[in-house]
Order: sequence, then C-alpha cells, then structure tokens
Amino acid sequence: MTHDSPPALLALHAVRITGFAETPVIAHRYGLDAAETRELLLDAEARGWVEHTSFAGTGGWSLTEAGRAENERQLAAELTHVGGAEEVRAVHREFLPLNALLLRACTDWQLRPTAGDRLAANDHSDAAWDARILHELAGLDRALASLAGRLGSVLTRFRGYDTRFTAALARARAGEGGWVDRSDVDSCHRVWFELHEDLIATLGLTRA
Repeated sequence: MTHDSPPALLALHAVRITGFAETPVIAHRYGLDAAETRELLLDAEARGWVEHTSFAGTGGWSLTEAGRAENERQLAAELTHVGGAEEVRAVHREFLPLNALLLRACTDWQLRPTAGDRLAANDHSDAAWDARILHELAGLDRALASLAGRLGSVLTRFRGYDTRFTAALARARAGEGGWVDRSDVDSCHRVWFELHEDLIATLGLTRA
C-alpha cells in the first residue's frame, strides 16, 4: 500500500520542489490547507530550515542549507520506513536517459540552427520541426506514465507528475507553445524538472 507523507514533511519538501514560492503555492503543491501550511512554514523558519525573502515586489519561501539537509534526512527516513528505496532507485536509473531526451527536445524547441547561426532562435515557422519535437514529447509522456505509476505505488506524493505533463503537452499541441518550456506555468519542462528534483532529493543525490 502506498504511503501518505505527513504535512510537515510535505510543506518542507514543497519548498524544495518549487524552489521559491509564497504560502498558497506551497500549500497547493500537495493539496495542503493554506493556514496549516503557514504554521508549518513558520515553525520551519524558527528551526532555521526555511526563510522568507522579498525583492522587486515578489516574495517567497526558500530552503536554507540546514533546511535542505533536514529535508533529505526526512525523505531518507521515510523511504527506509516504507521500504521502497530499490524501486525509486530503479525508476531513477530509467529516468536519466529520458531526461537527456527531454532536455534535447526543449533545446530544439528554443533553438533551430541555420547554416549561418547554430544558436538561432526557433521562431516556430517550421511546422515540421515543431511537430517532430511534440512527437518526441508524446513519447516521453507515455514513458512517464509508467514511471509515475511505479513511484506512486511507493509514495503518494509522487502521484500527478504524469497527468500534469500530459495536460501541458495537450496545451502545447493545441497551439500554446509556451507550455513546452516556460518556467512560470506548469509546462512540460517545469513538471519534468520538479520530478527530477524530487527523485534526487528522495535519494540524496545531485543533478551531476
């Protein structure tokens, strides 16, 4: 049976996954109550695990180094408790080659080399070029469904990456190209980046 993570772990982990966000966004990431999440974040702040900063009219929570270490400690203890480490490691191994394909697809979405400029921006005037990339993303979408299912059978908090990716891809295929790679919406790239961060945090690894 899959394991439901406690709210305190989820609130701290949501800060790690989102990188920098206000309380409502942190709460929404795992469907937590906003008021409870605020209290959990204030408690984490008192412990030196998170900090709230503001600049240029934008504010949000982020992890401190101590918070990053505590997050990884909690995740490791949880994974040991549920006994799912081998399955998560196996998924991570299968994820890595797919990650290389995703990064290549996003690069190709942003750049379309020409004879005179290998870093020329993709102006999306070449329908065949863009169609090829969307086809590649569809393949990754199918692969992700299987991986997310396996992860979700270990920990509930892993659920949803596949459906979010599918939703983003559908919008991109409907003509909203920003849903491939924009960082300010739940794009294919953002969803994939969050999953990668989730895996390495859970396993105590680095992106390198």
